[in-house]
Amino acid sequence: MLTAIPKLLIELRFILAGLLLWDAADGYTSTVFVSGYIVAILSDIFDGVIARRLGVSTPQLRQADSWADICLFLALALSTWWTYPEVLAAFALPLLVAVLGQCSLFVLCLVKFQKMPSYHTYTAKAWGLGLAIATVSLHGFNIATPLWLAIGLCWLNTFEEIAMTLILKEWHCDVLSFFHAQKIA
Repeated sequence: MLTAIPKLLIELRFILAGLLLWDAADGYTSTVFVSGYIVAILSDIFDGVIARRLGVSTPQLRQADSWADICLFLALALSTWWTYPEVLAAFALPLLVAVLGQCSLFVLCLVKFQKMPSYHTYTAKAWGLGLAIATVSLHGFNIATPLWLAIGLCWLNTFEEIAMTLILKEWHCDVLSFFHAQKIA
């Protein structure tokens, strides 16, 4: 029974992505949005911790975790577009560079390994924290400035994971950094 907890936490993130979209559909977000997002981030942190402690962390589970992250971040982007289009317009160029970088990473990994990346690097964790700060600041307090932090960390993470993909000979999940990838390669 306990071994199902990581999978349930991943599934919860898919559900919470839908909740974010539902709350933002009218062009406004409420405390439900910020609360749901915080719960989603906590589920993202604890699914991996619990899976490793229970010995049920598999490549398939880690890939499902990555897909849940992508779904959550797409819901966050669309919700933010609906509720703060002027903020996204003000950050259009740096956000476009970030999106193009992530798309390049996905394409490179799909071409090279026929799988999406699932590295779970330290820079990805930092980016997630930066994005959480930016999201709560914007949707909770109408403050957009921390978006620069999230964008910068996204660029750093993307650069690192592209470099990792280029040096790795085969697909791996849970490669914590470029230096870890060098040891594997």
